[in-house]
Amino acid sequence: MIDNNTETYGVYEISDSVLCSIETVDDSSAIFDEDFSGDAVPIPGTQFKYVPFGPDNQIPYSLMGAIGKDEILAQNQYFNVLTCYGSGLKYIDYETKEPTRDPEIKRFFNRNFLPSLWIEQITDFKWFYYAVSVIILSRDSSKIVQLRHKEACHCRFEKADDKGKINNIFYADFRKGTPAKDDIEVIPLLDFIDPLGDLLVRMGKEPGKDGKRRVRTNERKFAIVSRFPTPGLQYYPVPYYTSIFKGHWYDIKQLIGLGKKAKLKNSTSVKYIVEVHNDYWKHICSNEGISDPKEKAERIKKEKENIVNFVTGIENSGKVWISGYYINPDGKEISMVRINVVDKGKEGGDWAEDIAEANNVMCYAFNIHPNLVGATPGKSQTNNSGSDKRELFTLKQSLEVAPHDLLCNIHNVVIEYNGWSDKVYPDVPLIMLTTLDKKNDAVKVSAKNGTQKDPNDE
Repeated sequence: MIDNNTETYGVYEISDSVLCSIETVDDSSAIFDEDFSGDAVPIPGTQFKYVPFGPDNQIPYSLMGAIGKDEILAQNQYFNVLTCYGSGLKYIDYETKEPTRDPEIKRFFNRNFLPSLWIEQITDFKWFYYAVSVIILSRDSSKIVQLRHKEACHCRFEKADDKGKINNIFYADFRKGTPAKDDIEVIPLLDFIDPLGDLLVRMGKEPGKDGKRRVRTNERKFAIVSRFPTPGLQYYPVPYYTSIFKGHWYDIKQLIGLGKKAKLKNSTSVKYIVEVHNDYWKHICSNEGISDPKEKAERIKKEKENIVNFVTGIENSGKVWISGYYINPDGKEISMVRINVVDKGKEGGDWAEDIAEANNVMCYAFNIHPNLVGATPGKSQTNNSGSDKRELFTLKQSLEVAPHDLLCNIHNVVIEYNGWSDKVYPDVPLIMLTTLDKKNDAVKVSAKNGTQKDPNDE
């Protein structure tokens, strides 16, 4: 500990103590190890084996922790989720090109609260590049009556069989290792490529490979996986944004933050230095008739407090300090009290450019222009015009068509299986910002039929 509370040769520094420390961060480059190909883990008490999500089966939880503690990454994910949501999922009528008014379809849409399901799908898709949804059939298997979402971080794939087919999804909390048999939900997984065809065959609505049409299962609950393709053949996709961990920019950003915190917390910034002549104390005590040494010490202490309160108290702003002076034998003026302001600028300002660079790299990794989320604040930063930002937002929205097509697959299964294919189709109208001369802030544009709609008309 270095003590800066000093009073030497009549100089009184208004300061605090300094506590030195060392800050470090863990290497994050191994958080997402797509090269891992470990053995499947057996589930005690069952014949099942699951494929762990990473060497320690903790990748999704590690990702959530790492991204959640960085304000830039967390906001990037939030922005990506909201952008992909668009105007929300709609079941569009083929004839009117408007959201359907069919009573049966509307009842299904509302009873399953599809806006919530939609944003849950998107959240997992943006975080882990895949989403797991569950369809639940009626007892007579005539209709799909419920849609539910399963958190991808708690889902694990079963080891593929000899034919390369993954038959089941396991849903449980894997944060503390392999759960017990009773704590794991086993959900049959429909074919990745053709979930509808697989479901029709299992329910006996279409013939199987043996040419026979018969009900092949008593199950009424099935999982459907929507997955964004990534290079290589892995059980779990590797998000492109994980490059920030391997490229060390995440660690650099964390070190900058820890460094600034340590500097601000552990170093003392002296704002004022008050120079007091030794005769000043004598004059105070003499003028007030104080001769007792103990009383002199108390009076000097009180006067120091008065000086501190004067230079640091808000209520004293704009007031004047009156102090005497004398002329020494050399003819030089000697002040009794001199208050000097120390201008040290902002602590940690030497890292400002590094922070901006790290923020920009992180935004680039998440396919977001920094000016859309405000990741590069400051007067020295360039800022795009309104037209440029509008075009950037339009470009960002247009890139969400691919995720929409993949995530809508489960809704295509529902519509086809329930016999609504001649009535409605799923669509996610995009929000396109307009110019002021259009008299509207934004219009909704369908990626499927190209129509535009004023949102104020609804």
